[in-house]
Amino acid sequence: MTKPIDQATILILATDGFEYSELTEPRKMLEERGATVTLASPGLDPIEGESGGESKGTVTPDMTLDQPDEKDFDALLLPGGQRNPDSLRLEKDAVALVAAFAEAGKPIAAICHGPWLLVEADIVKGKTVTSWPSIRTDLRNAGANVVDREVAVDGNIITSRKPDDIPAFTEALIASIEGTEQRAAA
Repeated sequence: MTKPIDQATILILATDGFEYSELTEPRKMLEERGATVTLASPGLDPIEGESGGESKGTVTPDMTLDQPDEKDFDALLLPGGQRNPDSLRLEKDAVALVAAFAEAGKPIAAICHGPWLLVEADIVKGKTVTSWPSIRTDLRNAGANVVDREVAVDGNIITSRKPDDIPAFTEALIASIEGTEQRAAA
């Protein structure tokens, strides 16, 4: 993909229990660079973000999971938090969207527990990925090569471990959208 970030459209999938910073900080960074960011969730009621098990605030989805079409977006972002991806991997529309982005070869960026959705969509076999430590066994069992580093970029799959990685994670996503992923992988 080669598109300037200020012309890009990014879809975020999230529900209650998302890691607040892993949704709000990348979204802010992307919007500050001119990208259009859309949030999809199972419903349209505000969803609650957390950090360390404590509520940090809510965000309001733009659409429900059955509405977005991968063709309308340039990239997909999957924030973590323990409850968020665990709930979303049970939503057939969420898993289908992840699979559609993978099939189209579009960037998919997942942080913390977010890679659980990559496992559920069966797209990590043979890929080098990273994540929060507690789901690394799940990734290995799904055939991924798991590493422990700030960001792992393998083709269109971009993964990171935790909130501290958000700047590198978001820059890797931007580089992938703009077609400069070699710099992001370095």
